[in-house]
Amino acid sequence: MQEIQDSLALNETVNQVLTKEVSIYDMITQGGTFGVIIMIVLFLLFVAAIYLFIERFLTIKRSSQIDENFIHHIKDFVYDNKIESAVELCRRTNSPEARMIQKGLQRIGRPLKEISDAIENTGRLEVYKLEKNINYLATIAGAAPMIGFLGTVIGMIMAFMEIANTEGQVDPKLLSSGIYVAMLTTAAGLVVGILAYLFYNFLVMKVDKSVHSMESSVTDFLDLLNKPVVK
Repeated sequence: MQEIQDSLALNETVNQVLTKEVSIYDMITQGGTFGVIIMIVLFLLFVAAIYLFIERFLTIKRSSQIDENFIHHIKDFVYDNKIESAVELCRRTNSPEARMIQKGLQRIGRPLKEISDAIENTGRLEVYKLEKNINYLATIAGAAPMIGFLGTVIGMIMAFMEIANTEGQVDPKLLSSGIYVAMLTTAAGLVVGILAYLFYNFLVMKVDKSVHSMESSVTDFLDLLNKPVVK
């Protein structure tokens, strides 16, 4: 008889879940205090991931915008021995390539190896600026699913504790809180982790593209210094 009552209660609970429209707020709050805490942490990680992505994306986009004729103007100034004019053009151009070439221009007259080393050191600083805070996205991508999984483990512990406290008389309503925590935090953690992972890889791709552009411009500049000046 008890088994029939439990079965009927379970069916009634399932029907309520299927027929009742449950808001996101209801889903979060029904997970209990621990579920709310986990969801708040995941929400903060989600906001952080969005902020980091937008901030880095705009920074990388600004740094990659450069006049296609920039290197040609530099070549003309160098051929005409107007080094100061070339340096001034670099100062007015806000880009990693311009700052790297400016460092090389300021060392013209010294050995080519010294010029190349100065440009390379400046390039490392520029790449660091582009990659700044991107690793936080990788951390969020790894941490969010783990936090969600922690919620799953705690939720299942809560469910089994309810079973133990009822001495085998399982009431589906008593288990709902633990099950909410287990399922909801797992889903939320995966969503945040996947988004952060996609953001991270997209930004890495953009940085690689910018680095390739920087290397191309610097190579053209060093080739310029190796060519004899023809007048």
